[in-house]
Amino acid sequence: QVELVESGGGLVQAGGSLRLSCAASGRTFTVYNMGWFRQAPGKEREFVSAISWNGGATYYADFVKGRFTISRDNAKKTVYLQMNALKPEDTALYYCAARPGSLSSSRYAYDYWGQGTQVTVSS
Repeated sequence: QVELVESGGGLVQAGGSLRLSCAASGRTFTVYNMGWFRQAPGKEREFVSAISWNGGATYYADFVKGRFTISRDNAKKTVYLQMNALKPEDTALYYCAARPGSLSSSRYAYDYWGQGTQVTVSS
């Protein structure tokens, strides 16, 4: 089992940057592929990005390609989401999630979730 705690959210102007972190507890962090999702008010939770257990494979939603970068540090049991060129439509609660097995963009495939960190982008 793994527990996840997100941090790094905040208020930023359009065009700015934020770096989200997701710290995991537990001894088996390296068996998990990690994903970032987001949920805006009144909308469904949507996939943002995912990274394989060893960082060798990454996957992005089309709307963040070229702007966001996912990475992980297994020694620190932490996964990151570097967000650049932020837009007002990126405003949402951002969640990290963990799953064993293959990478997935489906929220239903993830077993463990953090509580989320709020990102607000002003125009």
